[in-house]
Amino acid sequence: MRSATWRTLRVLTSSVLARSDPHQLIRPHGVLSLRKMATHTPLLKQPVKLACIQLASGTDKAANLAHAADNVREAAASGAKIVVLPECFNSPYGCDYFPSYAEPLQPSPPSAADSPSFHALAGMARDNGVYLVGGSIPELLSTESGKTYFNTSLTFSPAGELLATHRKVHLFDIDIPGKIKFKESDVLSPGDKVTVVDLTEYGRIAVAICYDIRFPELAMIAARKGCFALIYPGAFNMTTGPMHWRLLGQARAVDNQVFVAMCSPARDMGASYHAWGHSLVVDPMAQVLVEAEDSETIVSADLDGARIEEARKGIPLRDQRRFDVYPDVSVGKVGS
Repeated sequence: MRSATWRTLRVLTSSVLARSDPHQLIRPHGVLSLRKMATHTPLLKQPVKLACIQLASGTDKAANLAHAADNVREAAASGAKIVVLPECFNSPYGCDYFPSYAEPLQPSPPSAADSPSFHALAGMARDNGVYLVGGSIPELLSTESGKTYFNTSLTFSPAGELLATHRKVHLFDIDIPGKIKFKESDVLSPGDKVTVVDLTEYGRIAVAICYDIRFPELAMIAARKGCFALIYPGAFNMTTGPMHWRLLGQARAVDNQVFVAMCSPARDMGASYHAWGHSLVVDPMAQVLVEAEDSETIVSADLDGARIEEARKGIPLRDQRRFDVYPDVSVGKVGS
């Protein structure tokens, strides 16, 4: 009798606790634990077509900008409403090039004479009525203490308004003996925030750059802030590309159950830096929806919020996290 009474009390106690804290109960020594399955508004408000432009860029900045504009026009004509350009689309990629191609972006908006790339990107977005993640460009910040350079991505609205600025947080400093050695920090300085952008008709995206994708914390913060897609302009190389490019896109997608888009420059074996290419879009279950080869092209995918909801319903990670065991990283510094 005492055993039956104890079982009843345990269930009743758990029921009362569940009403007072419907989200999570700690499970002490086998006592019944309940977790309410949270209901979430759709992260992606309506389906949208996203395009990644795998672009070849040379040493002529004006020609690079014009070439990008032609491709944005083509992507928009195909129905894309979110268009992504690659890392350093207005210049060659390399520490030797960053200072000479850098443009001041502050105070914003800069003049057309100071920053032709800023105004070209704003025009591409406005003329084609698209949200434009403008790859990245080298940025110059001049202060009394000297010159500082960043690898910076600008996102514009369909009206041509600047929505967000992301400075690459994690600089590409690697040394794989016999393969590749590169040190962005010889020239560049790092950014200091996770960048989340609100696209009014669709929802939130996060924008980060290349090497940022190797750090799951950044992606997790963005996903916990309600992003439906993580977008990475990036220029992996012929060593890291075949090893990790697709793998990292799939990893960030399956970790966070969101879409991931990675936009690379086209490969130019005559350039000093050989990009891997293979721009791609991954769905929330880590399925690659589309992937380029290495040459110039535009790849696109239709994103549907139902894919996110299905992934999270079938594998409900959001409702199973144990912040009593490990910290919630979503308190990271977020901006736009």
